[in-house]
Amino acid sequence: MAFDFKKEYRDLYQAKAKPMRVEVPAMTFAAVAGTGDPNEEGGAYSQALALLYGFSYSVKMAKMGSWQPEGYFDYVVPPLEGLWWSGAGAFSGSAIVDKGALSWVSLIRQPDFVTPEVFARVCAMLAEKKPELAGALDRGNMRLIRFAEGPCVQIMHRGPYDDEPATIAKLASFSRRSSGTPCASVHRAPAM
Repeated sequence: MAFDFKKEYRDLYQAKAKPMRVEVPAMTFAAVAGTGDPNEEGGAYSQALALLYGFSYSVKMAKMGSWQPEGYFDYVVPPLEGLWWSGAGAFSGSAIVDKGALSWVSLIRQPDFVTPEVFARVCAMLAEKKPELAGALDRGNMRLIRFAEGPCVQIMHRGPYDDEPATIAKLASFSRRSSGTPCASVHRAPAM
């Protein structure tokens, strides 16, 4: 059976509707940073997702080819993660008013066998397989990063984006009461 990060690290990937503390260990990610409206057809965010998913599934499917990274094991590709912040005028205090002023880093966790050497080789394979991504790969739009967030608080938001400020307020209040917890994350329930 394929290793599933969501099941093995439930505390990280299955947030509850109530704020909770978690310890986020060092993890490896394929990451793309950008700015702009995530809904823009063919825009920077759309290209970031093509890079991230193309790379992640190329690594996973190495099991089908003639080459496998050292230490390879079968796994379920982890979910897309993202860090978002806004520039001047993007956020009114309760709603996003200018999506073009949003900045983001989108990430997909990678197994630890994805080293810088494996990253470079899979990027070359992806550029050959999907020539439309070659320019972005050549420019270094996607990077392999490893970091540990350490102590965090997190919460699951269910419902429309317009209701998200109330969820964030709950998280902020919990974070203030949980002194020494520098990072916070909001997980969104999948759309139904």
